[in-house]
Amino acid sequence: MIFREAQTTDIPQIQVVRHLVKENTLSDPSLVTDKDCEEFLTVRGKGWVCEIDKKIVGFSIADLQENNIWALFIDPEHEAKGIGKRLHDMMMDWYFTNTKEKVWLGTAPNTKAEKFYRKHGWKEVGTHGKGEIKFEMRFEDWKL
Repeated sequence: MIFREAQTTDIPQIQVVRHLVKENTLSDPSLVTDKDCEEFLTVRGKGWVCEIDKKIVGFSIADLQENNIWALFIDPEHEAKGIGKRLHDMMMDWYFTNTKEKVWLGTAPNTKAEKFYRKHGWKEVGTHGKGEIKFEMRFEDWKL
């Protein structure tokens, strides 16, 4: 497994992983374009990928403009291998190195993602969008 910073050349494979997930699926896959991914990777924040045999199997992206975790997705075939935790921790270390502002994310209720974020110290603060749980993490609660 190789963990590294995401590059714009990774976007096609990032999109493949995004569309493979079984939970938190996009109602309309055209809502997240390659151009959106490029903006989040190069202007708004930064991303990381995990690759196995030159194939991206997971990625994470943090957004400094809206203090948001824009993405953390793992190919379902590679879940429960520690990839999500490693991508999460790399992203969060970078985020809190660059700002002390609290960060938020939204995820569907009753999902593996909900359990993952609770386990990793995220606090539920309400709802977001169409019934998603809104979680927040404060700098003081993150262990660098």
